[in-house]
Amino acid sequence: MTQNDDILLKPAMVFAFLKALPLILLAITFLLLAWWLSPYFILFSLAVCAAAWYRLLYIRSFQYLVTEQYIRLTRGIFFKRIDQVEMFRVKDYIITQSFILQVFKLMYLTLKSTDPENPVIQFQGIPESSITDTIRERVLSARKKQ
Repeated sequence: MTQNDDILLKPAMVFAFLKALPLILLAITFLLLAWWLSPYFILFSLAVCAAAWYRLLYIRSFQYLVTEQYIRLTRGIFFKRIDQVEMFRVKDYIITQSFILQVFKLMYLTLKSTDPENPVIQFQGIPESSITDTIRERVLSARKKQ
């Protein structure tokens, strides 16, 4: 297979928004308190709004690259962290979908591996797909080559 067979996944924007929603609601609450009680609550609202914006951008910065030989996880805005797990180390696959994720056709994919640094690999908020079948085929191919 060639580089065109690499699969790049990112959490969906809807997923990132749902994760930041509690902070957004808190910012709105502080705005209402600023209107009713004291204008100083606007500062709290701005701080919480900035935290919500950062969380949204942080979740959207996650990248999951699935190649023939490895899985590369990249995350971070100011400080990047890149983890790489060899494909032959993957042992188990778990798909989790809460009701909200089912409504938006998203899923969590959890991979268990024998890698001591990354025993559990989570793909959060990715679109529903048959990625587990693809990963399973690539794991079997990598084990045959080893």
